[in-house]
Amino acid sequence: MKVPFLDLHPQIKSIRTHINAAFARVMESGIFILGKETEGFEQEFARYCGARYCVAVNSGTSALHVALLAHGIRFGDEVITQPNTFVATCEAIAYVGAKPVFADIDPVSHTLDVAGVERAITKKTKAIIPVHLYGNAADMNALLRIARKHNIAIIEDAAQAHGATYRGKTIGSFGNTTCFSFYPSKVLGAYGEGGAVLTNSKKMEKAIRALRDHGQISKHAHEVIGYNYRIQALQAAFLRVKLKHLNSWVALRRKNARTYNALLKSLSANVLLPVERPHSVSSMYAYVIRCRRRNELASYLAKHGIQTQIHYPTPVHLQKAFFHLGYKKGDFPAAERCAKEILSLPMYPELTDGHIRYVASHVKKFYEA
Repeated sequence: MKVPFLDLHPQIKSIRTHINAAFARVMESGIFILGKETEGFEQEFARYCGARYCVAVNSGTSALHVALLAHGIRFGDEVITQPNTFVATCEAIAYVGAKPVFADIDPVSHTLDVAGVERAITKKTKAIIPVHLYGNAADMNALLRIARKHNIAIIEDAAQAHGATYRGKTIGSFGNTTCFSFYPSKVLGAYGEGGAVLTNSKKMEKAIRALRDHGQISKHAHEVIGYNYRIQALQAAFLRVKLKHLNSWVALRRKNARTYNALLKSLSANVLLPVERPHSVSSMYAYVIRCRRRNELASYLAKHGIQTQIHYPTPVHLQKAFFHLGYKKGDFPAAERCAKEILSLPMYPELTDGHIRYVASHVKKFYEA
């Protein structure tokens, strides 16, 4: 049996009629950038997340970049985030001339350790970027208290957290600024690149709209230096179709995670299963275990047709691109240990029980051997 890490074909097949209709609608309109499809998606996604405003852009990286700019983060400022994230989180900080400052993580949820954040704050700290990693919500209540205490901004990186909730609220509704990616592999993915910034501030929304479109507040009226970060109308139209299915897809991911948990719980001596933070509901973007002999297990599974991934094998503070920050091995022991032990097993809504049982049986066989 072959078990791909991700297979988009079943999902595409299930909504093909609606996707074709969306494509035809855009072709008929003749408007391929922004336009009514983008406006429609922005309104619908904001409503889904419980936010007042949504500004769609061309990628999750762009979303982080314009959010930082809109918050006034500039050269010489510091922004705290976690080292176990996709590099785009830190690239966006560097784009505005600010310095990424890392705090270690909670080894259970893999999200920012609140005490570590507090220790990392200096007079130069202007923002915190918590990453809702693997679909797991960061401890937003505690982080918001810290932000208010020190008068600094919170910019959530929710690239992996579409449909996740924290204390009954959907990620994107906390009143600060939340950035999403719609890369094709995401829980809510486009058929190309895409991203969005959600906010409850009219001032922030206005600034972000200008920044994504060459600094324009209206046609040919350029108030600031902006960027060409506009989303394609086709991607917005496709996302409108897919948004209608988001809750059911998250439910299927969570069902798959429960099946994995039931089948792998006997391996507790060798495998730590994902744990949800109290009061949180994960979107299960990835099913990430921590395991002994990780690399050997990955190779064994590959030999039996099972694809796996590592999110992420090298923390950002140990990446060559960020050596100039002066961090070294041992600075963030929880993040570094997780990076050596984590393994992402196949996870997507259409993954069958048969696939999951096949994966679990070979994980068991590996440790039994």
